[in-house]
Amino acid sequence: MNESLWLEYIEFMSFSIYDWVLVFAFLFLGLELLNEVFTRRFSGERFLETLSSMLTQVPYYFTEFVIFGGAVYLYFTVYEFIPWKQPVNGYTALLVLMLADLTYYIEHYAIHRIRLFWLAHSVHHSSGVYNTATAFRFSLFDPVVSVLFHLPLVLMGFNPILIFAAEVLVQAYQFWIHNEMIGKLGPLEWIFNTPSHHRVHHGSDKKYIDKNFGGILIIWDRIFGTFQKEEELPNYGLTTPMTSKNPITVQFYEFPRLYKDLLKARSMSEFAGYLFKPPGWQPKNRSTAP
Repeated sequence: MNESLWLEYIEFMSFSIYDWVLVFAFLFLGLELLNEVFTRRFSGERFLETLSSMLTQVPYYFTEFVIFGGAVYLYFTVYEFIPWKQPVNGYTALLVLMLADLTYYIEHYAIHRIRLFWLAHSVHHSSGVYNTATAFRFSLFDPVVSVLFHLPLVLMGFNPILIFAAEVLVQAYQFWIHNEMIGKLGPLEWIFNTPSHHRVHHGSDKKYIDKNFGGILIIWDRIFGTFQKEEELPNYGLTTPMTSKNPITVQFYEFPRLYKDLLKARSMSEFAGYLFKPPGWQPKNRSTAP
């Protein structure tokens, strides 16, 4: 198969998989809601939280459409100037998928540990309800961060279509791991990210914070020392709970908190610290009390 056919096949396959995963996700969400009714966990508050998660998709898809268009232009422009272009075939497609999954781990780690990026990602973690709808809970600024972190793959000489396809597949994988209905999966837990591993990632308990950043594979967490097994069902949400169901509050909850900290900065180093240090950082000579 020549390169153009490989690109056409990979692009079609990745987006088709994503579309079918969306169908599965909506069906599974319905099953989760029915299960809550039968187990008497269903409540108006939990339903509103689920609806709030779904509504974050409205601004997210708008910015995704705009940023994706810009990313296509940027990536292909950069790609044209690179003399060390990699071949396009099944092997490089698999390699790009592995590198995109590693990139996702690095990006995911960074957006947890750099407060400026956490402004966006905190939206995904702000719900106290953990179900498939949480997989749809995104900040409208998320696409910008993703474009920046995947640009090095273009600089390595990989065709942008392979990169976009790999990103789509890594994101599509995320939908099925956002639930409480699926328990532990035996030997698969050693290699792949699973619902059990990702429940830990969404936990606000001290031992679960900043753990299990993997996308498709959990091996990155095992290699880099960020793995934590699920020992009991986590408490979900932020360490400072965000209880609002208002989609606007959900999107911008962390912004006024950062603004207040920036006003307290007494030097440029403190100002930079509030922006680029981990969430919760305070100067050493300053009280950590809110």
